[in-house]
Amino acid sequence: MKMIKFLIEYFKSPRTVGAVAPSSEKLAEKMVKDIDFENAKCIVEYGPGTGVFTDKLIEGKKQDTILLLLEYNKEFCEQLEKRYRGQDSIILINDSAENVDKYLKEYNISKADCVVSGLPFASLPKNVSNKILRKTKSILKKDGLFITFQYTLLKKEFIAGFFKKIDLERVMLNVPPAYVLKCQNS
Repeated sequence: MKMIKFLIEYFKSPRTVGAVAPSSEKLAEKMVKDIDFENAKCIVEYGPGTGVFTDKLIEGKKQDTILLLLEYNKEFCEQLEKRYRGQDSIILINDSAENVDKYLKEYNISKADCVVSGLPFASLPKNVSNKILRKTKSILKKDGLFITFQYTLLKKEFIAGFFKKIDLERVMLNVPPAYVLKCQNS
């Protein structure tokens, strides 16, 4: 049932959903494995979709670590609201990642330790990608991590324009196979 809902949302908005299937467990594990959960005060997730990465973030984070979820798709946001209702340290917002700075300010959060992104940079308009990456760099603490995945390496150089240090890992056990880019803020 989750797969069908995901496909429906993809066909309604392919530029913002960006995939025909939810991410795999293996991809989710790779996305969160380098996060310093012990010391993180705030983790931001862009485009949590059906919550595959979110579940891993909740598993790893400390109880008082704030998890700020920015989901643009209204249907996914409603599903996430039902799923995570009542969890105090989770803030769910139905808006674009372009406005991340506004929400950190609203919730009195000075910097994020890590940003995990499921956004399809290859299909987003360039001006939107620019704005999101610029704001991501500005909200991350020094040495903070921006972790994203992409199905191709077409946008790697584009992302490198914002983050000079990028570690790359391929995840074959995903449909389609994906690249995880771990970018460090300097």
